[in-house]
Amino acid sequence: MKILMVLTSHDKLGNTGKKTGFWLEEFAAPYYTFLDAGAAVIVASPKGGEPPLDPKSDTPDGQTELTERFKNDPRTQSVLRSTVKLADVKAEDFDAIFYPGGHGPMWDLAEDSTSNALVEAFYNAGKPVAAVCHGPVALHHAKFKGEPIVKGKRVSAFTNSEEEAVGLTKVVPFLLEDELKRLGGLFEKVPDWQSFAIVDGRLITGQNPASSKAAAQELVKLLTNGTP
Repeated sequence: MKILMVLTSHDKLGNTGKKTGFWLEEFAAPYYTFLDAGAAVIVASPKGGEPPLDPKSDTPDGQTELTERFKNDPRTQSVLRSTVKLADVKAEDFDAIFYPGGHGPMWDLAEDSTSNALVEAFYNAGKPVAAVCHGPVALHHAKFKGEPIVKGKRVSAFTNSEEEAVGLTKVVPFLLEDELKRLGGLFEKVPDWQSFAIVDGRLITGQNPASSKAAAQELVKLLTNGTP
C-alpha cells in the first residue's frame, strides 16, 4: 500500500498580508493513520522542499494527539522539510492520492495543471482519490470521461458556514461548497466542525480538520478491501 500525500506550497492568505499554508492536523492525522496501517507514504508539493504551515493550525487550540505525536517525531519532521516536487511523481507508482487542506490549496492546487493531471491519472486508473477540508479544491478542474469528476458524486468539503465562521468568505478566490455544487457535486455536510467523511466509489472527501482521520481511515478501508 503506497500513498501519495500532496501539500500546498502557497503561503499568502489572499491580500490580507497574513500567512497560510497546510493545516497541521490535516497532515498529521492522515499521515499517521496511513503509517499505522502499514502504508508507505510519500509527501509531495508543487515546489518541493518544506511546505508552509498555516500558523493558525499550530496554536494550542489546534492540537490533537496526532499533532503532538508529530511534534515529538523527528523522522516525520524531516519528511515534511523535504517534500518531493509534484512534477517528479507518477501516478503508476502509487495506490492512492490524498490531499490535506488548509487555505493554501485554494490558490495553488486549485489551478495546478500537474496536480490536476495526477488526480485524473489516479482516477482513470481506478485508484482512490481522497481529500479533506480545502483539499477537495484539487478536484476543481479534474475531468473523467469529459465531465467534472465530482459530477453526480456525493462530496463534502469546508462549508460556506465554516468559511464564514473563520471570516474568510471574502478572501478566498471562491467558496468551495458553491464550486463543488456548480460542478454537479451532490454536496453533503454536518454541523460546523463535526467529523464527516463521504465515500462515493473511489472518491473520498472530508468536511473539515476534524474529518481528517475519518477520511484517511476510509481510504485505508478502500485500499484494504479493494476499490469498487
